[in-house]
Amino acid sequence: MKIKYNAPIILTYAVLSICVLAFVGHSNMVKYFSSPAHLSFANPYFYLRSVSYITGHGNWNHLIGNMMIILLVGPLLEEKYGSGKLLEMVLLTAISTAVLNAFLFSDSLIGGSGIAFMLILLSSFSNIKSKEIPLTLIVIAVLYIGGEVASSVKIDNISQFSHLAGGFVGASYGFLRSGKN
Repeated sequence: MKIKYNAPIILTYAVLSICVLAFVGHSNMVKYFSSPAHLSFANPYFYLRSVSYITGHGNWNHLIGNMMIILLVGPLLEEKYGSGKLLEMVLLTAISTAVLNAFLFSDSLIGGSGIAFMLILLSSFSNIKSKEIPLTLIVIAVLYIGGEVASSVKIDNISQFSHLAGGFVGASYGFLRSGKN
């Protein structure tokens, strides 16, 4: 048996995230691997950070928590939708979440939680058929949205906004693409 690099987008993302956490110090993490806190379209770092923040993580527990979801669900979705479409989804989720967060809030985001939740809701569409909505999609959406709304009242360092934004992008993409695949 040979080992296959079966999900290039997901695996490359995982390796980049591990390298960023292992080799980038705290000051560079904040400077290059956290989302922009304010809209600044004239600043080239705004564009870099609107994507690079998904590879930064606060600590190993944060990284492992996200990677467990991403590495479990991501390869199946990459196989279903293809690497190009999955990369499109990851970038769309990262950029839209970063820009909306900079517009609505003054805090930076860090990590791939939005990507993880995008994949969770996108996976709910994997068995959707014309004029049928899977009950699992409804259950996941209710549990997911309910959990995030309940968590939003707690004071913590977790951005429920990025979870909800990622889930919204994933659900929207899955709904729009379900008729095309």
